[in-house]
Amino acid sequence: MACSALSLSPSPSLCPRASPSSSSTALQTLTLSRHRQTLTLALRRSRHISGRFSAAFVPDSGEGADLGGGDRTGEEKATEGTEASALDQLRKRVVFGLGIGLGTGGIVVYGGWVFTLAVSAAVFAGAREYFELVRSRGIASGMTPPPRYVSRVCSVICALMPILTLYFGQMDVSVTSSAFVVAMTLIFQRGNPRFAQLSSAIFGLFYCGYLPCFWVKLRCGLAVPAPNTKLGNIWPVLLGGQAHWTVGLVATLISMSSIIAADTFAFLGGRAFGRTPLTNISPKKTLEGALAGLSGCVVVAVILSKILCWPASLVSASSFGVLNFVGSLFGDLIESMIKRDAGVKDSGSLIPGHGGILDRVDSYVFTGALSYSFVKIALPRFGV
Repeated sequence: MACSALSLSPSPSLCPRASPSSSSTALQTLTLSRHRQTLTLALRRSRHISGRFSAAFVPDSGEGADLGGGDRTGEEKATEGTEASALDQLRKRVVFGLGIGLGTGGIVVYGGWVFTLAVSAAVFAGAREYFELVRSRGIASGMTPPPRYVSRVCSVICALMPILTLYFGQMDVSVTSSAFVVAMTLIFQRGNPRFAQLSSAIFGLFYCGYLPCFWVKLRCGLAVPAPNTKLGNIWPVLLGGQAHWTVGLVATLISMSSIIAADTFAFLGGRAFGRTPLTNISPKKTLEGALAGLSGCVVVAVILSKILCWPASLVSASSFGVLNFVGSLFGDLIESMIKRDAGVKDSGSLIPGHGGILDRVDSYVFTGALSYSFVKIALPRFGV
């Protein structure tokens, strides 16, 4: 506007013109800068495309090509790691479970001191785990646990109980004497004795020492031959022949096998049909799983009773199966309650893939006493 307004003036100096050389230089500079930006954007785009192309078709770390067109996310890798860990855990459970089952079966059949020493070793390991649970942060925060030396003494006493039961043929004197010794030790300890210390120690003697002794009474104490057992007719004479198959051996095999069946069917039934919680002590246990475990326990007890020809009637075999299931479920819930108060998932890590020894034998703790009472008292009295 200024130039147009001043164009009436005759002076040409008021509207200067740019020289041709300077305008051409500016135009070349602008063109070069635009070309440079275009080349830079094209180079970046080509690098991005080539990176996506290589990620889509080149295997990553020796693994197969990802046909999805991109790298795997961290969530997918974490999921694969979890699945691999679960499979490895399941593999350990199966391998060690089969090994423990076969070894236990051989020990039960052999009987005598071999069976008693095996029970004693399991009792000692279980007692150590029990007193460690009592001393854990969850339980100890609400009570005063026994001193460590008292816990160790109680573990040794529990391990001696099965041996004394086999040697003397009864266990009342050893249990009473052990409880008296532990009580006096706690009363005369340094510091202020607590009733919680006495109650947890005495329960440890009962739970880890006294109750497992019934398995020794059942297997080794009931030495009456089972003449109707067909396996006894083909059993080698060098291994004891027909006399080796006693009522105690047959009852122990049926009881332990039915407990395994109860645990297995309860797990499978709970996974497939479990909807109704059984108790607050163990939220994962369901009523449907318990019914499946009861059915499996009774079925296995009846089948083995037909194979081993003991007990004679269907009512006795079914009752024996029901009793074994009740004992196994009650023992499992008691141990779950102890672990819940202790704030732990497993009682220990002695058995890979299974946890501690108490995690494996909790179903057997009360069942031995119930089975012995059934064979010793119920069958002769009711005659079924």
